[in-house]
Amino acid sequence: MAYRKLLGATGLLAGVFMLTPSLASAVEGQVTAGEKHELRHDRREIRQDRREIQGDRREILGDRKEIQGDRKDLVQDRQELRRDLKSGAGNAEIRHDANEIHQDRHEIVDDKRELAKDVSERKGDQLERRQDRREFRRDVKDALKD
Repeated sequence: MAYRKLLGATGLLAGVFMLTPSLASAVEGQVTAGEKHELRHDRREIRQDRREIQGDRREILGDRKEIQGDRKDLVQDRQELRRDLKSGAGNAEIRHDANEIHQDRHEIVDDKRELAKDVSERKGDQLERRQDRREFRRDVKDALKD
C-alpha cells in the first residue's frame, strides 16, 4: 500500500513539474490584438499576391496563344503570297499580301514584348510574395516570443 502511495505521489509531482513549464509557455505565447491584426494583414497580402500571380499566369498563357495565332496567320499569308506569285496575280494583290506579312511580323514583335513584360511582372509578384511570406513568418515568431 505504501508503495502505491509513493508511486502516486511521484506521478503527481512529476505531472506538476511537467505542467508548470507548459503553462508558462502558454502565457508567453499569447498574441496581442495588434499582433493578430498585423498577422491577418500579412495573410491578406500573401493571398492578394497569389491572386496577382495567377492573373499574370493567365495573361502569359493568353499572350502565348496570341503569338501562336499570329504565327499561323503569318504562315497562311506567306502561303497566299506564294500562290499569288505562282498564279501571276496583279501587283496590288502581291503588295496587299506583302503588307499583311509585314503587319503579322509587327504583331508578333508586339506580342513578344507584351509577353516579356508579363513575365517580368510575374517574377516581381513572386518576389513580393516571397518577401511577404518571410515577413509573415518573422511576425509570427516575434508575436510568440513576446
